[in-house]
Amino acid sequence: MLSGKWTYRSFRNDPALVGDDADAALALIFGEGIFDFDPSGGDTFRGGLGLGAGYALALTGEVIRSGGTDEYAIVGLGIPGTATEGWRYDYRCTPGFWWPEGIGQVPSLVGTVVRVNAHGPKAPAGYTASFVAVRQPPDGERPARTRRRSALTVGL
Repeated sequence: MLSGKWTYRSFRNDPALVGDDADAALALIFGEGIFDFDPSGGDTFRGGLGLGAGYALALTGEVIRSGGTDEYAIVGLGIPGTATEGWRYDYRCTPGFWWPEGIGQVPSLVGTVVRVNAHGPKAPAGYTASFVAVRQPPDGERPARTRRRSALTVGL
């Protein structure tokens, strides 16, 4: 079951290569924030997606058991009285593959998101993006820092 905090990043589904252009790589980021999930009983959970500076969504979700692999269906609704009022995004994801011989793996979620409700002329309904979320360590533990090895991550 999903629980805890997860660093969330969504990406524009642009097939163009970015090469060593760090600005082009950064421009692929559609959204970034923190998923915060709490089990609410059975195969359901609740939470929030904090997107920074007054932007947040309230989340409800359920586990979908399919072919031996759990999938997660999540609905994110804007919060009344905030800049996100009227927003709706739907998320579908699965746990990232856990490599038997992997070293230093972090639990992850891999999926897609769709904007259900338009919220402005540059934010039409139906827009889709891919996303990855990685579990944050429990409170009090510091995440391991990895050395950046690619020109694409300079400045991140």
